[in-house]
Amino acid sequence: MVSGNNGVLENVIGLVGYDNLCLLLYDDPELVEDIFEKVGSGLVRYYEKCLPYSAVGAILSNDDWGFNTQTMLSVQDLQKYVFPWQKQMCSLAHQHGKFCILHSCGKYDAIIDDIIDDMQFDARHSYEDAIRPVEEAYEELNPRIAVLGGLDINFMVNASEEAIFARAKGMLERAASRGGYALGTGNSVPDYIPNSHYYALLKAAFYDTLADYEKEYPPED
Repeated sequence: MVSGNNGVLENVIGLVGYDNLCLLLYDDPELVEDIFEKVGSGLVRYYEKCLPYSAVGAILSNDDWGFNTQTMLSVQDLQKYVFPWQKQMCSLAHQHGKFCILHSCGKYDAIIDDIIDDMQFDARHSYEDAIRPVEEAYEELNPRIAVLGGLDINFMVNASEEAIFARAKGMLERAASRGGYALGTGNSVPDYIPNSHYYALLKAAFYDTLADYEKEYPPED
C-alpha cells in the first residue's frame, strides 16, 4: 500500500501556513487555486507512477480535513480546492483495479457523502471516541465504505489490557458476518502507547480469550 507524502490540504498548509491559507481564501483565491493545482497535480503524477506496479494493491491518501468539531476549511472550499484532486487519485486506482484508502482525522459528518459517493474512496481510517466511536461509525457507514482501525488512541493508552482485548474482539465479532472492517488503532501508534496494550489488540485477532494466549505463552516467573 503506497502512501503519499502527506495529502493535498496538508501540503498546502505546510507551504503557506493554516492561518495564512484562511486569509488567502478571501484575499487572493486565484493564488490559492494555483497552489492547490501545483500540489494536487504533483500527487496525482506520483500515484500514476506507483499504480502500474503489480506489488501495489492500494494507495493511501493521508490528508487531515477536520478538527473534533468541524472541517478545517468550509465544505464548499474543500469541494472546490481539495476534493477534485482526491477524486482523480481514486479514479486512477480504480482504473488499475486497486483500492484507494483515505486517512483523514477530524469530524467528517458534513463531507462523508463526498468521501463515499463523489470521490469514491474504498475505505476510511481515523476514528476518535470524542468525535464518533468506531462502533457507531461502523453501524453508520457499513456497507457504504470500509472502516479501518478505530480503537481510540486515548483508550489504547489508558484502558486495561483486558478492556482493549474485549473492545477489539467486540469489533471483530460485530463485523464478522458483514465485512468491511480491519482491526487497528484509531490513528497512528505513538511511542507512548504501552507495548502490552498494543499487543492486547493484536491478541484479539488470534485468540478467543487472553487466557488462551497465556496457555500457549505462559507468563515468565
